[in-house]
Amino acid sequence: MKKIAVIIADAHYLSRLGLRQILAEVPNCEVVGEATSEAQLLVKLTNTQPEIVVLDYNQPGRFSTETIEKVRERSPQSRLLIISGDEDKKSIYQVLESGVNSFLSKHCGEKEIVDAVEATSKNEKFYCTNVLNHLLEKSFPKEADCSPTPLSAREIEIVRLVASGLIAKEIAGKLHLSTHTIYTHRKNIMKKLKLGTTSELVLFAVNEGLV
Repeated sequence: MKKIAVIIADAHYLSRLGLRQILAEVPNCEVVGEATSEAQLLVKLTNTQPEIVVLDYNQPGRFSTETIEKVRERSPQSRLLIISGDEDKKSIYQVLESGVNSFLSKHCGEKEIVDAVEATSKNEKFYCTNVLNHLLEKSFPKEADCSPTPLSAREIEIVRLVASGLIAKEIAGKLHLSTHTIYTHRKNIMKKLKLGTTSELVLFAVNEGLV
């Protein structure tokens, strides 16, 4: 079975060492390179385009939020797993909006890291509890509102599938509907909930206990 190639991009030696040891325990996963700066990472991506890039963007002078876009340009097929010590809700939200696959806090343990790598390798999304708590607090402030969701049973089912990481074509196949119908449902869902992005829809699903 083909191994999942991973590059670790982190300025801190101990972080890279710890990640390398954890990833060594993940079946079919192979660390093919390490980078301590954005420039070094981009060179490695030119020579080796891995399935996954594990990145801490919050390292001034080494990596930044702009690094994410540069990784996308240099290695479009690589999936991004962020493992960062960033605690700023605004920048976390910005990074998620940039289209990264998964996001963990550096407070996360070995199991969450392994689960995130496995999910990311399957092109699924994985957010740790710490990150979700930050985003839910920002996007869905607690209010004394017990009004029911305006969504139909079918729309709720589609929200669940979107939040689980499926794309429109996969949802259509699962529900035996056309892709066009799924897009129409999704458009109506976003309008009803007054949401603008997939990340907000995922957060809604988590907040409502749909996933």
